[in-house]
Amino acid sequence: MLAKAWARRPVISRIVAAIFGGYALAALTSVAAVSLPMAKPEAVLTGLQLSFLVYALAVIWVFGARTAKRAWAGLVLAAAPLLLAAFPVWLGAGA
Repeated sequence: MLAKAWARRPVISRIVAAIFGGYALAALTSVAAVSLPMAKPEAVLTGLQLSFLVYALAVIWVFGARTAKRAWAGLVLAAAPLLLAAFPVWLGAGA
């Protein structure tokens, strides 16, 4: 029984990456879009619409990657620039 669970570990890791990693990327996209040079209501709507696309692409990436480690690495690499763009918004500079 433990061997079966251990064998399913990469699939479970991908599922977790798709759900939580995709959500994190979508949320970062929404927040980062507020720092775009446009009116705030437009930036919020743009971020909201982009977040759906980013979430879908993240799920596709996670299950299309060669290994679960590559899937996680791709999510982290995609999150880095979004985090840098979202950080000023959290500090109040983008508001």
